[in-house]
Amino acid sequence: MNYFKGSEDYVLSPALRDNVNVSIALERPLIVKGEPGTGKTLLAHSIAAGLRKRLIVWNIKSTTKAHDGLHLYDTVQRLNDARFGDGDVSDIKRYIRLGTLGEAFKSEEQVVLLIDEIDKAELEFPNDLLNELDEMSFYIPETGETIKAKHRPIVIITSNSEKELPDPFLRRCIFHYIEFPDTELMEEIVHVHHPKMEKGLLREALKRFYWIREFDMLRKKPSTSELIDWLQALVVGGIPVKAIEKEIPFIGVLLKKKEDIDCVEKSGKSHYAFNTSMRTRDVY
Repeated sequence: MNYFKGSEDYVLSPALRDNVNVSIALERPLIVKGEPGTGKTLLAHSIAAGLRKRLIVWNIKSTTKAHDGLHLYDTVQRLNDARFGDGDVSDIKRYIRLGTLGEAFKSEEQVVLLIDEIDKAELEFPNDLLNELDEMSFYIPETGETIKAKHRPIVIITSNSEKELPDPFLRRCIFHYIEFPDTELMEEIVHVHHPKMEKGLLREALKRFYWIREFDMLRKKPSTSELIDWLQALVVGGIPVKAIEKEIPFIGVLLKKKEDIDCVEKSGKSHYAFNTSMRTRDVY
């Protein structure tokens, strides 16, 4: 069995690593939930890199249908060919194109298949994939051909919990919720992206970051990816450590809604209030 240990550019918890390997061993899809920006999508990239397998990504949209991932029949092209006499239109196979799922099934080697943000699709979308994901095969009625997976792909499914997934679908999957990293794990994550980050700057930036996340009224709390961007902005901008103690430079990198910025800036204007918060609650 391929055993996933992680990759150089992705820090994962032991629990997540174990669930990835259970998913591979049981040949079940792994559903990954968590706050936006916690690395759900990057997990599939890390698995592909760590196991040295090709990654196939199916980005789900609100208009995506389950059938789109299997195959598409290009009737428009066939009609044009019939009108203008370009090629043998009686050969329907010429007009069948495999979708992302079909491509993963057809692959000569095992691949990692990422079904990204499945909850964006309509409610019936997951159930419409039950049979195909169970049997790893599907039927093309236009040609009478059955496409069966040569190698069962490693399936990673991400969700932002915009919609609840149906129970029959969940029963066939392994589940993992990525908890927001504590400061210790966050330091490891930061060092992957900023290995030369000055310790004093990182310490104060993390204090500010977790202080902001304590605001329950925020409509969108800053995520790990936004922290990484913010740290880069601080370095590029040459912001000294003392400046972070008194204010929040480039706050628009962390917060993306005006109401959230107004709320934090109003509370953060008092340097005394911030330092008092840090003394009464050690977030680092």
